[in-house]
Amino acid sequence: MQPPTTQLLGLSNQELTELVKALVEPPFRAKQLYQALYRERVSSLGEVTTLPAELKAKLADKGWEVGLPEVEKKFTSVDGTVRYLLKYGDGQSVETVWMPEGDGGEAGDGSEAGDEELPKRGSRGRSRATICISSQVGCAVNCQFCMTALLGLKRNLTAGEIVGQVIVALNDHKVDVQKKRINLVFMGQGEPFHNYDNFIKAVRLLVEGVGIAESRMTVSTSGIVPRIGDLGKEPIRPKLAISLNASNDAARTKLIPINKKWNISSLLEAAKQFPLRRREKLTFEYVLLDHENDSPEHAREVVELLRDVPQAKVNLIAWNSGPEIPFATPSDARVQAFQQILRDAGIPAFIRRPRGRDIYAACGQLKRTAS
Repeated sequence: MQPPTTQLLGLSNQELTELVKALVEPPFRAKQLYQALYRERVSSLGEVTTLPAELKAKLADKGWEVGLPEVEKKFTSVDGTVRYLLKYGDGQSVETVWMPEGDGGEAGDGSEAGDEELPKRGSRGRSRATICISSQVGCAVNCQFCMTALLGLKRNLTAGEIVGQVIVALNDHKVDVQKKRINLVFMGQGEPFHNYDNFIKAVRLLVEGVGIAESRMTVSTSGIVPRIGDLGKEPIRPKLAISLNASNDAARTKLIPINKKWNISSLLEAAKQFPLRRREKLTFEYVLLDHENDSPEHAREVVELLRDVPQAKVNLIAWNSGPEIPFATPSDARVQAFQQILRDAGIPAFIRRPRGRDIYAACGQLKRTAS
């Protein structure tokens, strides 16, 4: 169990109201503090210009601080992707990735962000970027093709620690979220649904506080079936992406051991019952491993699996290599052949662009690599 926080970041407007009340301050001070933390994205109490010095001193005396993580290291790829190694107060660290122009992951998902990812001639639109966020320090799911699995699970991140990752990236790139289109993907370290309450609280703060629309957020799960149902009931929620990664239970259990608890049949049933918004599609992610799950027969099995799932789309990800992982990246020809079989069957299928492979920032490569 984590100790009581003295970090302001992560507190809701109601929680801030209770805090200022305890300090014998008027309730409107909570709104000012909320605005400073999330919309103005201050790094310290000293930057909050709307609060009187006396109140800031009271907060400091009680040990309260904004609580942004420290940028321990920053790596920049040849393609412009940035990987941040962020350190928290207890010495633990996670990674957050900034991808200019994204990686195509939202293409065809029925949202405005997805429309922007679709190829268009002669149209650039407003500038956009994607931030990939971690939800845990490490991960317990143990996907066999993912470098994060080698860390094991250290702990959950608080809502404030999740939101802090986004604010660090936005501040570093001096982003005005009203002018630049920012997409968020909860696809970094960890299984978001294993840290559901903190994840969903962070989503609400990012929407209502920071000002990023929920339609510009996507959460990926390895298949925690009960939480898929919970997400569908949320009044504010991201779009859903399910990591399929295999075309039958035997192959999926080998790659994702959690399949023994929630198999493909139960996963697809949850997917069919998930309430979609108008135009929204449900994304299935499929990491292609050379001669492991990428044959034409595997593609045809995927077609049969998804035939009865309404509004399904598939994101294909050619495996991003990493040390200690015994797989290989398939050729472009094998990836394109797999995609074509899905498309010929009427299933929208898109190939996600690898971003930041050279700095261990691509999908499946986040292992707190420090060099």
